[in-house]
Amino acid sequence: MTRHWPLVAGAVAVLVGGSARAQQPIRGFPADALATQVKNEQFVRSVPNADTLRTQMRILSEDPHEAGTDRSRHVAELILARFRSYGLPARIERFEALMPRPVTRSLTLVAPDTFTATLKEPALPEDKDSGDADQLPTANFYSPDGDVTGDVVFVNYGVPADYKVLDSLGISVKGKIVIAKYGGSWRGIKPKVAAEHGAIGCLIYSDPKDDGYWVDDIYPKGPMRPWQGVQRGSVMDMPTYPGDPQSPGWASEAGARKLPMSEVKTIAPIPTLPISYGDALPILRALGGPVAPESWRGALPITYHVGGGPARVHLVLKFDWQVRPLYDVIAQIPGARSPDQWVLYGNHHDAWVNGAHDPISGQVALNEAARAIGKLLKTGWKPARTIIFAAWDGEEWGLLGSTEWAEKHADELSKSAVAYFGSDTNEQGWIGISGSHSLEEFARQLARDIPDPKRGKSVLAAVLERRGARRPQPRDTVTAAGHGATNDHVAAPADTAYTIGALGSGSDYTAYIDHLGIASLNISYGGGARSGIYHSAYDSFDFFTRFLDPDFTYGVLEAQTLGTAILRMADAPILPFEFGHAARTYRRYANEIEREANRNPATKGLDLSDVYAALDQLDAAAAHYERALAPLDRMSAADVRRRWKALAPINQMLYGTERALTDARGLEHREWFKHLLYAPGFYTGYGVKTMPGIREAVEDVPNKDVAQREAARIAAALHRYAGEVEKAATALEAALR
Repeated sequence: MTRHWPLVAGAVAVLVGGSARAQQPIRGFPADALATQVKNEQFVRSVPNADTLRTQMRILSEDPHEAGTDRSRHVAELILARFRSYGLPARIERFEALMPRPVTRSLTLVAPDTFTATLKEPALPEDKDSGDADQLPTANFYSPDGDVTGDVVFVNYGVPADYKVLDSLGISVKGKIVIAKYGGSWRGIKPKVAAEHGAIGCLIYSDPKDDGYWVDDIYPKGPMRPWQGVQRGSVMDMPTYPGDPQSPGWASEAGARKLPMSEVKTIAPIPTLPISYGDALPILRALGGPVAPESWRGALPITYHVGGGPARVHLVLKFDWQVRPLYDVIAQIPGARSPDQWVLYGNHHDAWVNGAHDPISGQVALNEAARAIGKLLKTGWKPARTIIFAAWDGEEWGLLGSTEWAEKHADELSKSAVAYFGSDTNEQGWIGISGSHSLEEFARQLARDIPDPKRGKSVLAAVLERRGARRPQPRDTVTAAGHGATNDHVAAPADTAYTIGALGSGSDYTAYIDHLGIASLNISYGGGARSGIYHSAYDSFDFFTRFLDPDFTYGVLEAQTLGTAILRMADAPILPFEFGHAARTYRRYANEIEREANRNPATKGLDLSDVYAALDQLDAAAAHYERALAPLDRMSAADVRRRWKALAPINQMLYGTERALTDARGLEHREWFKHLLYAPGFYTGYGVKTMPGIREAVEDVPNKDVAQREAARIAAALHRYAGEVEKAATALEAALR
């Protein structure tokens, strides 16, 4: 690998993978500060405890606790008490949001046979939580009310490409109700695309080929979705904007301005209901019309037909459209040297039902990282920068709590936020990191220095070894981290290279990177277990401890990893940003888009020369910055401490570089999304579109004029970015003389 940091002389010894080796450099720290830094990191990594994680998960997942309820408030108060017990100043910040709860749900097959869908997940005697009272009914939230009857059309995953296949078969969904499989895209895309083609209703089911008995034994015998298991979930149009539907861009608090419902843009366009494959079977069995293409067929014991008809269904949905409370838990440790520079780490605490995996596995790891930092505080250590731990509410509904908090504190965050670290679910497997590419080297060094307790090597070596055994995939075609994502989204172009994925949406980092331009990383472990209980009543403590992380090894590892990341970002005398990786990654994006544009007559000849010129400027600025940083390694820790005040504005320049990639006008037709390099795709939902303005004008609705206009905006952003890097390099040269 290309070296981006001077080698360290006189290094201390540490253990990684069970063998002693010289301490490698840690970006942003001089060589003689490493011993103290490593000592603090080892202390923090010694604190997280599997028994503590297990106990916390049992408590926090004991009852269903969806946002907007007293049960969610109770979980928030438990986390608040825990933060305070660690000696951390903590508070609850309350917001509110429109959160419709189902009142009526009915689905009936009315022709050619009759059948009434169960719409209920049965309790299992093997899992005590599966029959808990107060379970939120199975529903797709932010579906509109509706009473519709229509012939049924099977649309595979219900993404735009599937409708092209239907067109080739002469099948129209106009005036009909579609039935789509979960998967292939985010669930909220399915009713959006169906409505664009004239459908009047949408059913979404989990096919056993994807997460049921075709994959493995069903729960409780095995880890896969049982016959009546249902994936709840929001169908808010989050690619337009997340957060409270009635307050896009400003915080939703008591008394705040709210859009009238007639102006809300993120409610799904047609009634939408999730169902089990047990309830889907009679409907799919009743379909006629052409046999579905082979790639569309699932694992139910039928011949899959497309329809439409003769299957005909009656769908009735009614919701209680109320504004309900949100409870964000915030712990804030003031920085001793740069209190106006903030390092944030967040996970959400609300769940659709009990949520042991989603989100409590991530939340308890955050709690343990906070406990470790609290113990380090008691030794007399103080962070140089302010550290903020956040337990968000309302994530499941549409990133509500994190978005409202970000919108309320937008001015402070724009000035002070150094980086946002996010997590969500966590389980056994390999490290997965996605985010801002100026933090790619930081991520590599972090993974390099975390021992994998089950493989006898670093988690970096473990994930690179796994990549070597798997066929690499282009990074941008794989789902970004978040709900329903795997940890395979970090595929490297070569076995010896480590790259991180780009972030789209799907978890609480969205407001920070996409809206405010704060450099972000989403970090978790996974990919080592099968699971089919996502967003169901079976996401329980019993399930998690049987199938996902039985001994909580990876919960401990997650807490250790994020605790180390926080320490490094909070205490580095010079923030560990690096821009060569970003330049190379962004050039690859431009190359991909140019190749795709030239394949399509509608976009052939797209001129990206201004983008490439900006990338050349960024290459030069990145190299200049590395030269300016090199003297740090030869300086004493005491000398660096004396220069902290002079370095503070340079650090502000460094974390401000990500802001340069934003545009106040936002993306076309969705102005909430300000980042011009990363965004969720308009038709992918969670999945990232890099350089989205150009890419979507090339890939989704080809339009050369729009693509050229967006290329100019991206070129301007990259010139700004390179200019900020150059300013930081020049200032750093002067400061380190």
